[in-house]
Amino acid sequence: MTTRRKSRESALQALFSIDMRDGCREPYNDEATEGLCQMLDVPDASRDYFLDLVKGVFGHFEAIDHCISDTSSNWKLSRMSTVDRNIIRIAVYEMLYKDDIPPSVAINEAIEIAKKFGTEKSGPFINGILDSIYKHFKNRKPED
Repeated sequence: MTTRRKSRESALQALFSIDMRDGCREPYNDEATEGLCQMLDVPDASRDYFLDLVKGVFGHFEAIDHCISDTSSNWKLSRMSTVDRNIIRIAVYEMLYKDDIPPSVAINEAIEIAKKFGTEKSGPFINGILDSIYKHFKNRKPED
């Protein structure tokens, strides 16, 4: 497993935990994220990117959720499984805010992580939403 894949998987677990606890309504908190990093036993090699992902999703939370809502017709965020919703959030953050990550890599990584943590329907569902987001926002960033 690559270092970045481990970072993404750990970020998913952290965001899942936060989402289940408070619906991601609390602002980003370095101390809490460090605690999750320790609890999840994130390897040192994956730590920086893990922290970047969690902090990045929180830093652009409203814009990311707005992107997802705008492009996922028939699926409100609240109806999505917590796993799928947070995999999508991570991928959208990477697609729109990480210039060093090609969108195709973000999408493929999301699908692979969905195969591990989601249901058999998660991969195609996530692929469809991320493909729509990519087509919609490929030439611009959403308003934060």
